Amino acid sequence: MSSYLPAVFGENLMDVFNDFDRNFFRGWDRPEHMLYGKNASRMMKTDVKETESGYELDVDLPGFKKEEIKLELENGYLTISTEKALENKEEQKGRVLRQERYAGTMSRSFYVGSYVTEEDIKAKYENGVLSLSIPKKEAPKAPEKKTICIEG
Repeated sequence: MSSYLPAVFGENLMDVFNDFDRNFFRGWDRPEHMLYGKNASRMMKTDVKETESGYELDVDLPGFKKEEIKLELENGYLTISTEKALENKEEQKGRVLRQERYAGTMSRSFYVGSYVTEEDIKAKYENGVLSLSIPKKEAPKAPEKKTICIEG
């Protein structure tokens, strides 16, 4: 029997409410749940390719403007975060019959190593895809131990 309830991201709209009591005290305070609910893990789909010199990441972010995407590097973790705002309701004309777009934030982090700096990471955003180039960097080699001769 098919349901006539609207579906959001391929799931029954009522599934969000069925999980409410189980998730109320754990996990809902994470920013990605504000925008995409329990489906946030399926958003920001990312392809990672290893090359000889580093890694290439392609992150799907359709519908976002470059200004709505933020990249931060802290303690070896690269965090990609987005913030989406809906149009001002006062500026809208006509009556909204259905609204499936939401406002909020989401983020995703990748460990890139503690020796990678902001200057090392190259980023480009085109046609809804954020492309990142991250070099492989290892710890600087410790200076070689040398023996000092004692005179006398």
